[in-house]
This record gives sequence, C-alpha cells and structure tokens, in this order.
Amino acid sequence: MERNRDQNTQAYVQILGTGMDTQETSPSVLLCFDHERFIFNAGEGLQRFCTEYKIKLSQVDHICLTRVCSETTGGLPGLLLTLAGIKNGSFESDDHVRIWGPPNLDLLVNAMKTYVPHAVMTKKNIIPQSGSTLAPPLYVEELRDVDKFKAVNISAFLLSPTQFSPNDTSIVYICKLHDIRGKVDIVKAKACGLEDKRKLGQLQKGISVKSDLLDIEVHPDDVIGPPIPGPIVLIVDCPTEPHAQELLSAQALDAYYSDSQSNFTNVVNCIIHLSPATVVNSPVYEKWMRKFDSAQHIMARATRKHETTPILASSARIATRLHYLCPQLFPDPSFPYVQSDDDNVTAPNIEVPEENSVCGISAENLLKFALRPPRKLGLDRSCVQNTMTSSVFIEELLSEIPEIADAAKNIRKFWHKPEEDEVELSDRQDSNDVVIEEPLKFSVPKCLENVQRDDLEIVFLGTGSSIPSKYRNVSSIYVNLFSKGGLLLDCGEGTLAQLKRRYGISGADTVVRNLRCIWISHIHADHHAGLARILALRRDLLKGVEHEPILVIGPEKVGEFLKEYIKLEDLDMLFLDCWSTTRSKWDNTEAEDNSSQHCSKKLKPSTPLDDITLLKRLRKVLGEAGLMRLISFPVVHCDDAFGVVLESADRMNHGEVVPGWKVVYSGDTRPCSEVIDASIGATILIHEATFEDGLVEEAIARNHSTIKEALEVGDSAGAYRVILTHFSQRYPKVPALDEVSMRRTSIAFDLMSVNLADLPVLPKVLPYLKLLFRNNG
Repeated sequence: MERNRDQNTQAYVQILGTGMDTQETSPSVLLCFDHERFIFNAGEGLQRFCTEYKIKLSQVDHICLTRVCSETTGGLPGLLLTLAGIKNGSFESDDHVRIWGPPNLDLLVNAMKTYVPHAVMTKKNIIPQSGSTLAPPLYVEELRDVDKFKAVNISAFLLSPTQFSPNDTSIVYICKLHDIRGKVDIVKAKACGLEDKRKLGQLQKGISVKSDLLDIEVHPDDVIGPPIPGPIVLIVDCPTEPHAQELLSAQALDAYYSDSQSNFTNVVNCIIHLSPATVVNSPVYEKWMRKFDSAQHIMARATRKHETTPILASSARIATRLHYLCPQLFPDPSFPYVQSDDDNVTAPNIEVPEENSVCGISAENLLKFALRPPRKLGLDRSCVQNTMTSSVFIEELLSEIPEIADAAKNIRKFWHKPEEDEVELSDRQDSNDVVIEEPLKFSVPKCLENVQRDDLEIVFLGTGSSIPSKYRNVSSIYVNLFSKGGLLLDCGEGTLAQLKRRYGISGADTVVRNLRCIWISHIHADHHAGLARILALRRDLLKGVEHEPILVIGPEKVGEFLKEYIKLEDLDMLFLDCWSTTRSKWDNTEAEDNSSQHCSKKLKPSTPLDDITLLKRLRKVLGEAGLMRLISFPVVHCDDAFGVVLESADRMNHGEVVPGWKVVYSGDTRPCSEVIDASIGATILIHEATFEDGLVEEAIARNHSTIKEALEVGDSAGAYRVILTHFSQRYPKVPALDEVSMRRTSIAFDLMSVNLADLPVLPKVLPYLKLLFRNNG
C-alpha cells in the first residue's frame, strides 16, 4: 500500500487523439503518474501529436501494445529512435523505454532491427513472458519490471480466437492503482493512549509504535481506518467480433464484474475501448459492457459526427493560411469530418441515464479520466480543444497581417488573365516581385505547350527532415497522374494521414487503391516508416478485387525490412532493388527481347521473380501510367541512398510531337555530379535543402545540402524549376534567396500541390510567401 501523500498526487488516463480526425490509425492512451508514464499503442503520428501538445516523450517509461500491426505500431520506430536520442543522448544508454506486447512483438522487433540500432530494441517484454503457456480458460498475467510500476499494478490477458492467425492476437490490460491507507481515527488513537503526533505518522507508514499512556503496542490496524481502494482502468481492443466473443467468455475478468463477490475491492472505474465502432456496437460486445454497472465507458474509436476540429491544429493553421493566400498551389485542407460507413455508430445502445451518471461516451481528443486525487475521480474535459475551424484561422491571419488580403488578390491575377499566354504571364512583373528577366536557359520548355491540368501534379505530403514537427511532416511526395493513377516517392511516417488531409478520407482511399508503385530513397526511418500502413490499407481496399501486387522499389535494406515484416502481416507487394532500375539496367533490358512470355499473367507474392522480370513488370506499369522510365541513381548520403528520375512519354499536340516532362527527386544527398547529370534538362528538380547557408559544416558532416548548394545543382543542370524540400527548421519560413534564384525556385510546404501547367508562374508566388511568414524569422 502507498502512503497517504498519494491522495494528493496527480494520476489520470488520457486519450491521445492520433487519427481521430483522419481515421487512419488507432488513438493512443496515456496513463500518467507524477513519476511514471505509460502509453498504450503507438500508431503513426504519435510523435508529431506529442510535439503539438507538449507531451514530453522523455518521460515515457513504457509502451504497451494491444496488438502488433501497422495500425497500432506505425509510430513505434520513429518514437524509439527519438527516445533513444533524448534519454541521455545516447543509443547505448540503459535508460530506454520498455515495450510490452503479444508474442508477435518479436516479429516486429526483428523487422525493425534492419534499420533501428539493436541497442534501442533491448527492452522488449513479451506477454505471456517466456516459460508461460496459455490454455483455456484465459488467465491474467501481471506485468513486472524491476524498480518500475511503483504507482500501479498492470495485468494483462490475451484474446486469440482459434479461427484467426496468432498474429491477430490482442491484449486486454488491467491497470489497478495501489490502495491508499485509511485516515487515522482520532477517537481510537486517544483510546490507545497516543499523544505524540509523530507516532501517528509512523502508524500511517505501517510501523507499529508504543502507547504514550498505556503499556501496549499499537498496530496500524488499531487506529487506521479502512483503505481507499485504488481505481481500476481497463484498456480493451477487440478488432473483430470473434475477439469480442472470447472477451465475453474469458474468466480473467470474473473478479471485476459487478455481480462478483469480490467486487467491493475490484470496482472498475473506467474502460477505454480501442475496438472499432462496428465491434463496439455488436450485441456480444454490448452484453460484455453491461457487466460493469459503475464503469465510465470511453469509446476511443467511435465516429464523432460533424467533427471540424483538426487534431494537429498548428499544421492545419498553416495549411489554411496558405490556401487563403494561393488556393491554386494550396488546395483547401481536408480536415473537416468526412462521412464514412461507420456513421451513427457511437456508443452502444445502452440505457441512457441522467447526466453525469455512468454511460458510454465518444472520446474527445485530450479527454481525461482523473484517478488521483480521489476527490477528483471522474471525467475531466479541461484539456479538450476548443473548436477550431478554417474561419477562425483566417480571422487570425487578417488580424495579424492585414495586407495579406491584397496579396491574395494579386496572386489570383497570375491565373485569371485569359488574354495572356504563358510566356507573357511568366514575364509580367508585380509591385512585390523582383524585376529581372528569366534567363534564356530557363525559358518555358516545350513539354509545357498546351499542357492539360490532368497531366501531372506533384503533391508534397511531407517536407521536413529527420523527425516530424508541428508544421512539417517527414518526407513523402505523391506524383498524381490523375486518371492514370499515381506514385509515391518516399513514404515517411504519417504519409497516409497527410493523404487524408489533402484528399479527404474516401479520396485518400482512392489514391492508395490506384497507386502504380512506391519508390523509397534510402533506409532512414523518416523516408519509409509509413510504408507498411499504406501497403496494409491497399491490401484491405483491394480484398476480393482482382489485382496484382504493388511494386516497391528501394535499397536492399528496405527489402530486408519488408521481408521480415510480411511475417507479421501480408502487404501484397513485390520488391525491386533500386540498383535494378539504374539507367544502365534499363538500357540492358530494353536491348533484350521485349517478349513477356516469361512474365506470368497474374503475379502473386509467393512467385519467385528475378529482377529482370520485375523490371519488365515495372515497365508495363509505368507505360500504363503514361511514363517511359523510372530511373534510380546513387547519391551521397548513407550507404545505398538514391535519387530518382521520372520521364513521361511524348505526346501529340496538333499533329506535332511534344517531348515528355522530366521530374527529378534528389532524395537526401550532398551536392554531387550524379544529381547534376540526372537533372540535365529537368522540367522539375525537387532537391533537399536541409540546412541554411550558414550551416555548411553541419551539412557536410551529415551528408545533406544547404539551400545555396541545392540551387547551384539546379543551375548547373539547367533545370527549369527547382523546388526545395526536406527542411530542418523549427518554424515555417521562406529563406532569403538572390534575385536570379527567385525566378526559378519555389519552397515546398506540406500539402502543396504543384500542377505541371502552373510551373511558369510558380516562382512569382514566392515573394508573397515571404510576406505570409515574415513573423517566423
């Protein structure tokens, strides 16, 4: 038992609403004490969420997983890497977070070892622990950790329906805070002859004392009242109805049900339901919930109708401001609630009692259930967000920068001058623009002649480096080919959420369903940690529909990760090494017989395919998308780091052959000849610009580029437009550029969408962006 001072300590369980607006991942749950913190589940976006709401990751001691899949663990690799760097600043520190999960946690750990340092992975704990076996009836296993769990006892049991794979096992966690000793009964103390108040303190600590007036020894139970039972919280995740059926029949919770004889000491105060809404609304799940008379049910996955408040308000504010300034490049961010199939599924149809009594409620982001001190036991909405809408963000903007309204009007003129052709438009000068003519070598290329708006659009899903920030997510670019599908270039954590913020929930599903292939530049987590979630969603969306596995092109280490990860869950993909897509490999393949007789008509993940066959398969996929080649080339960063070239097919324009466009993406790199050579004649060069110009030494040490260096690469290659990305800045801002650079350069922001037809006017927006971010350095 704990001392009475624990009556005044703070303890609560809180909903961390990752995915509550975009519905792409499971929310997390924080169990917080003064000196100990537990997080349940670590879906994608958790790290960015914690940055947004100032939740200190350095204080997280344990991560407890209810399941092991991309939905619940997508944010774990990035989180572990960040925590390893925070805690004593060393991967070798022994002070790492502990991970708890079902037996298939081992499979995830083995996959992550391909790119996460081994030292980070040494504190995993499997439930049940080694040497234990599970046999019906299910039983509870207590989680134990040396010098930990000081404020709470946590037990767990597994749900593993026989008709499912062991990899579909889920865990129910039972969190019971320690009892608080009762108060001293003054009447009993006087009867026992106690006058020294210091002895009363010793009794409260559990120490027996001698009476001051009587020849007796006084024991704590003689004068201390009954203890206050510690609150109990259940964390429940039933992904399917069979899991719910097993939950209903499990004996592990018998002592906690309201009709139990021991219920006076095991009263469940709060149940956090991580089960999907369709399961929560099933009769079997409702029946189980009714076994708890006094528990507060919180439905963390229930749909909240007409939700308009974005979870990541900082990035939503920036996206809304950018849209106001230039809607052509920054479409309206899709953060309002979008109707889904789970509409009207909130809490089960429980009898609705009067206000403040126990019932099922839909969770709100940052909603708390207070556990300590006892007088505050219950729901706490003090941290729940105020309603934030686009109109609120715009009002803030106009108040802060009144002249932005005129700037937006000036920008609209770039697109609404039908009497001007593109060349005139690109030469026109506004009062806020630099007065300089575009050099001849950067004049409008022929591939833009009469180009249609449904040809190509580059959508920047993540423009930050290393770790996600409030304003920029990590690297990912969606190449939108409209009716011909699309490609992803890199796929950092949170890529799926960004797609949903750009296209809406159902629109993002369409994008993922129609992906042609995914290309990954290198093994660093900020460039591929969102890959499994995208692939898993595509698998689910195409279930029962005739289709072929998607091609993932990446370096060898990414292939090793995927090979290990598919032991955990099928991803319906085929892997092709970047080295097999270099220009020389394309040339060799095209020199061979183009016959496809050795390429099976229907490919399956189990089919052994050599790289030549896969490259021919890629050529077919690209051809269907109107592309000629996807060419990987080595760059200077880490081992096996690549950039990529996309070349479109030529097209006809009024009987004349118009050359195709060429897009180059540098990946992470130092300035190098390989990027320059690949970018010669590029229509668009997307180049990383991690560091500002004054940090050249740091850029060299970390094999990245400065802004000036990136622009020099574009200049050397004669690229028509250079778009800078992969920034490490803390705040969104537009760097200082010389006048010549401003005529061909743009700065990427998250959700920025650059249509091929808009390239001539793209740099002219830059001065207005500087106005928008003038207060950010």
